[in-house]
Amino acid sequence: MGIHYDYKSTKGNKLMEKQAKREKKLAEKKAKRLAKEGPKQEEPKIKPLDPNKPISLDYLTNPNKE
Repeated sequence: MGIHYDYKSTKGNKLMEKQAKREKKLAEKKAKRLAKEGPKQEEPKIKPLDPNKPISLDYLTNPNKE
């Protein structure tokens, strides 16, 4: 009867320990993956088109002019 008597009283603690262990494992995997990939380089941001400015043929044929 001893194992059944304290099951409900320790259930919450066991679940929290399991979740903490799972989160720790996921964090270690993520850190390992990030270390393996190296630092990420941010891609240059593309400027969105201005809705008030009309699109000209010159812009469409040579967008890198600006």
